[in-house]
Amino acid sequence: MSTAIAAPVDRLLYKPEEAAEALAIGRSTVYELMADGALKYIKLGRTRRIRRKDLEAYVENLSPLPA
Repeated sequence: MSTAIAAPVDRLLYKPEEAAEALAIGRSTVYELMADGALKYIKLGRTRRIRRKDLEAYVENLSPLPA
């Protein structure tokens, strides 16, 4: 008996909780980043969603600490 593991869905929009998991940070940190304007998001009704390209742009703009 083999158990098939489904591949993760390549999403276009992420809930803040999902974005936090993808970035390996806390949910409250994601909300702080959105409030500060550091992480762009869209509103769909009363919900907030973060586009995949905005997550990628946020990561690309992070500066590594000097060695």
